[in-house]
Amino acid sequence: MGNQMKVGIGTAISRVDGREKVTGAARYAAEYVVPDMLYGVIVSSAIAKGSITAIDEDAARSVPGIVEILSHKNRPGEAWFDRSYKDELNIPGTPFKALHDSTILFSGQPVAVVLGKTFEAARYAASLVAITYQEEAHNIDFAVSLAEKFLPKKKRNTYHPPKTRGEPDKAFDAAALQLHEEYHLATEHHNPMEMHASTVEWHGDGRITVYDKTQGSQGVQAYIASGFGFSKKDVRVVNAYVGGGFGSGLRPQYQTQLAVLAAKKTKRSVRVVMTRQQMFTHAHRPECTYSIKLGAETTGMFTSIYGDATTSTSRFENNMEDIVTWGMMNYASPNAGGEYTVAPRDTYTSADMRAPGAATGMTLFEIAVDEMAYKAKVDPLEFRTINYSEIDAMNELPFTSKALREAYREGAKAFGWSRRTPEPRSMTDGRELVGWGVATGMWDAQFSKTSASAKLSANGHLEVACATSDIGTGTYTVMTQVAADTLGLSITQITAKLGDSDLPTAPVEGGSWGAASSGAAVQLACQAVGKKLFKAAKGLEGDPFGAANFDDVEFVDGHMKLKGSDVAGVPLTTIMRSSGENSIEAEETASSGISGMISMMKKARNTHSAVFVEVKVDEDLNVVRVTRVVNAVAAGRIINPKTARSQILGGVVMGIGMALHEETFADVKLGRWMNHDYAEYHVPANADIYDIEVLFVDEPDPEVTPLGVKGLGEIGIVGTAAAVANAIYHATGKRVRSLPITIDKLLELEK
Repeated sequence: MGNQMKVGIGTAISRVDGREKVTGAARYAAEYVVPDMLYGVIVSSAIAKGSITAIDEDAARSVPGIVEILSHKNRPGEAWFDRSYKDELNIPGTPFKALHDSTILFSGQPVAVVLGKTFEAARYAASLVAITYQEEAHNIDFAVSLAEKFLPKKKRNTYHPPKTRGEPDKAFDAAALQLHEEYHLATEHHNPMEMHASTVEWHGDGRITVYDKTQGSQGVQAYIASGFGFSKKDVRVVNAYVGGGFGSGLRPQYQTQLAVLAAKKTKRSVRVVMTRQQMFTHAHRPECTYSIKLGAETTGMFTSIYGDATTSTSRFENNMEDIVTWGMMNYASPNAGGEYTVAPRDTYTSADMRAPGAATGMTLFEIAVDEMAYKAKVDPLEFRTINYSEIDAMNELPFTSKALREAYREGAKAFGWSRRTPEPRSMTDGRELVGWGVATGMWDAQFSKTSASAKLSANGHLEVACATSDIGTGTYTVMTQVAADTLGLSITQITAKLGDSDLPTAPVEGGSWGAASSGAAVQLACQAVGKKLFKAAKGLEGDPFGAANFDDVEFVDGHMKLKGSDVAGVPLTTIMRSSGENSIEAEETASSGISGMISMMKKARNTHSAVFVEVKVDEDLNVVRVTRVVNAVAAGRIINPKTARSQILGGVVMGIGMALHEETFADVKLGRWMNHDYAEYHVPANADIYDIEVLFVDEPDPEVTPLGVKGLGEIGIVGTAAAVANAIYHATGKRVRSLPITIDKLLELEK
């Protein structure tokens, strides 16, 4: 184990699971080989609202190889169909339950699942299922749904109502400079590369193993156990590899329900995979309209901030997001307030999608901030520093750390902001107009109680395990690096296990808390192993550590040694042999504890970013290219600069998609999404992405989480679309307040 390079916390290394992913060795939910398995194909509703009056299955059942057709008429009757059951997200209302009854709540709703011995047979038979409906009037037009907007009496537990300070309306009326505009974000769908799928392995003895596309194996395990009559110990959920989630896997989607129902009905293993089109029948970022009123002095100092936002939800659940709070938290103003409502329509429930609330609210607010900067004739970056708040202004809390000023400074220097000319349409490159825009990003730096185990074998190999998920964020690598750092091992000596409900308890992977939480748990477990090793080392011949305490030793290059000593120390394998044990293991839980909870109540925990964007716009065609992005991020301690950069890159690309590409169009007559595939739902392609530079600002923060880590999965998207929109205005002089900014919207505006 000697002469190994230290690759612990702070080292840029490639993903430890990279080889498995690029060679195809990594298995996803629909790739597990299960003998004697049935293939389930979902039949989707052809109407948006109403009820089923008849199902003709005769033609479908006559197809060779068809074993069963499941619908509300013959599905197993389980406790899961009790309307009082809530899933782990606890969204107010009633969670959707596939095949519950004849009621149709949204277009594309699963109404049957055809089970065949081959996928081809099941798919063909599904096309033959004839369903008769009684249609009712529906509405999926967001503009129409605004007439029904309301604030639910029962709030989602992740929703934080805005806190009014001062008298924002009175201050606005008296302001020297006033801005009152409406901003809008279109509906977006998550669309991760891996479609939602579930493979249920029926063991025949009351046990099942479910290979599921999910962001939380133990959440799905609890969902299945409580809803389908299984004992929790008889349900194992595996999601070792997840091909993206963006929030769509935070709650079990309906293919999980159908696969388990079908397995119970047939007493056989079953696989159900959504089609790409069916991926548009569940989770999506809610459409939003946001009225923003800003008042300021002639110097640019805010005197009033007020926001009134509405987002879409379904008729059976009230999904809520923090929209209006972000500007109120980030900017200093003696007067600030906000209102928030939801508008129901006949769709599936809107859902958390990468930086929910902030990606919408902060982005639209940052466009308004840019507009006010122009009104005040103040440089947009300087305007933000004029209104900088050292504290969480809405909650009047100090931050554990806030290096946003440094992000502004370092980002501006890297971008060359000082060379910007202030007037719109003042910068050109040939026939293209050039625009430079800036925006601020802000997201939560959260931590969740998490457990992990560590097991050191006699041969020096370490295994760390946690039920957390890796949705592409690099959790395998984070766990490995933290373990390597703690016990001084090479990454080649470490195996990380995750994505299995049988492993130590972990929350769903979301909210950017994964690295901070699972990393802290792994560190504690490895420290516990280290203490056991130290105790075992006391029995070594010659007592090499004498009267030293555990705090006097360190683990370096596979050895335990005295701190500050030039002596290599004792190999861990030697200590293991001396102990006579085949392995030393420990399980620990990372929790904020009482003191941490008190600290959390007294201080705000957030990440911040400064996003600088260059666009080039063809003056005749209004085609926009985002040619340069600099994203300066203040996110505490960086475990792995390489994978951290990758996370910010992904967020920036998604932000560019929000600014220019992503929009799900509603066919209000049929009550369904029109562009429900990759051909028509536009996301950025390689040709749309140019230079992206990511900077991490030095931000030591021993308070925010046990490792001083702030999550990076979501801060990359927050503010990026606003910076693009602001750059487009600088380039063209055209202010588009509805995202995405498409060619037609630019053509509609006069220069």
